[in-house]
Amino acid sequence: MNTAAAGSREPSVRWRLLLSSATMLFVELALIRWAGANVVHLSYFSNFVLLGSFLGIGIGFLIPAERGQWIKRRAAVPLALLVVLVLAYPVQVSQSSGQILYFTAVKTTGLPAWATLPTIFLLTAVIMGAIGKITADLFRQLPSLDAYRYDLLGSLSGSVSFALVSWLRAPSVVWGLIAAACLLVLGGRRNLWRYAVPLTAMVAVLMLESTTPGISWSPYYKIQLTPLPGSPPRYEISANGVPHQNIVPLRTLMQPGSPYRQAYDETPRNPHRRVLVIGAGNGNDVAVALAHGAASVDAVEIDPRLLEIGQQLHPAHPYQDPRVHTHINDGRAFLERTHARYDLVVLALPDSLTLVAGASNLRLESYLFTQQAFQAARAHLAPHGAFAMYNYYRESWLVDRFAGSLDTVYGHAPCMTTFARNAAVLVAGMTTADQACKQVWRASGPVPAAATDDRPFPYLRDRSIPTLYLSALGAMLLVTLAAVRLVGVRIRRMVRYTDMFLMGAAFLLLETKNVIGFALYFGTTWLVNALVFIGVLLAVLAAVEVRRRLRNVSRLLLQVLLFASLAVAWLVPAHAVLALPVAGRLAAATALAFAPIFCANLLFSDRLAEAPDPTSAFGANLLGALTGGALEYLALVIGYQSLLLVVALLYLGACTAMAFADRQAAPE
Repeated sequence: MNTAAAGSREPSVRWRLLLSSATMLFVELALIRWAGANVVHLSYFSNFVLLGSFLGIGIGFLIPAERGQWIKRRAAVPLALLVVLVLAYPVQVSQSSGQILYFTAVKTTGLPAWATLPTIFLLTAVIMGAIGKITADLFRQLPSLDAYRYDLLGSLSGSVSFALVSWLRAPSVVWGLIAAACLLVLGGRRNLWRYAVPLTAMVAVLMLESTTPGISWSPYYKIQLTPLPGSPPRYEISANGVPHQNIVPLRTLMQPGSPYRQAYDETPRNPHRRVLVIGAGNGNDVAVALAHGAASVDAVEIDPRLLEIGQQLHPAHPYQDPRVHTHINDGRAFLERTHARYDLVVLALPDSLTLVAGASNLRLESYLFTQQAFQAARAHLAPHGAFAMYNYYRESWLVDRFAGSLDTVYGHAPCMTTFARNAAVLVAGMTTADQACKQVWRASGPVPAAATDDRPFPYLRDRSIPTLYLSALGAMLLVTLAAVRLVGVRIRRMVRYTDMFLMGAAFLLLETKNVIGFALYFGTTWLVNALVFIGVLLAVLAAVEVRRRLRNVSRLLLQVLLFASLAVAWLVPAHAVLALPVAGRLAAATALAFAPIFCANLLFSDRLAEAPDPTSAFGANLLGALTGGALEYLALVIGYQSLLLVVALLYLGACTAMAFADRQAAPE
């Protein structure tokens, strides 16, 4: 290659690599959000699409430079096909697992889940494989660390862009327009019509979705508002295709036997002057608190769109009342930060409709139902105060788990009122004199162990990995092996990058642990989640910049720093961090989370810089990340803190493989 020509092309290659990496991450995040909003099953398997993305990107990097140009020419086709398929055949699934609960629709619609989910997984892999191939071909044209640097800058741009779109609550057509514009630029003039036709079809379909009456987007859900017959007006609110809330007139909420008033009926001596409602939603529970004479109501709701709908449409206008103070926040985070005391704390129907992105089984409200969360709520009760929670719990064992936790925390059995479909209201006073029960909870059978902050899985009955998860993960790993062979990648040739594979698996687990940690310390909000991902990318980018400037750092020293930082993160318990004031908690959480990531990526950057084939090494690392995504489910058995031990073992294996590779490469 002519050196002058190569030098003149480098600026163009760099900005195109930055754009392709940004597009890759933006499309990945958009697919996770959008597919989960339209295929209900994916709301509980958010890393299903994530793993498909890792498979596709990894294969895109492993395909040799001279092969696979066909997938680049047709990159827009599978994306348009996926959008049309999902909107034409939306899937709602009914509860079918005896091991874990899914709060889904009561009927099954669309194509069978066994047909839709593998199709989405494969189409996602092809979509991301095409963008990955575009990125890999640009990656090869630059020195390895320079290419990795621009890849990270692009990923950071894509992550920030999607966070901005979420903050603006932009409809899905905006996501499609951004992705289409980026792909048209990357495709160039040669592929203009190959890209323009399917991308136009995709944007048109998303426009139809976005302009459907009653459809809006929050940072968490695709929300559909449906008017119901009657006077005054009533509305049903669906989130990600699941009936979620109803806006109900106050007179209906206050009828005798209504679950909304049960907490007040069973605490007759309580003044109910100051009330905290967690999961305030459209305002039903806030209206009931005001009707019972509350002088101050703190209404905590994680989703700003749900609260906005209540402000606009609730006939009792609870949010317009000056006694009400609204907080857009995660309920557990609010409990950890406030110093207020309440006569009554209500967990008001906090439903499980989506997962925290990137976490294997952590749902938005999981940290509200741990033993430590119940203790935190009790700590905020005034003398003679009371705690109440209610929902459609589906299974008697789940009612027993929560009631048993309250029994332990308060020292006596709570009141329990049951309704159809295992709906239950649990009320616990500070003492037995602070509650007046028509019926006291009695266990229906063996009481499952309480959920904890380390294992925040209230809907998982036993300490196990459900068969449904194991079969799905096994199928994905088999598809991965088949796909690697089909594109002509020889697995034996990848053995030399075993260390990169293991580092990819370890890094994904480390990233998951950090998402979980920050969700506990600062809330499961979309903003916290986005900031963690951005922080991870910044830590990795910082490691690359340090490695570019310090070229002769001892690899042994880097390994010692990595394992030392992992040991500190493992030894410091979560409750010690939670006990700190907010500023101290942020400093401690940041140090514990990002020090291992920084050290690990110093080691990764060092290895990447010396790899004979950096693109293949990077591809092996991405396939390792896919494996790490599957290993996330070990947390269901061992808890999140113990994942750090798995991370340490993977890095130990990577260091061993690295030493072996160094010996093989050393001249005799």
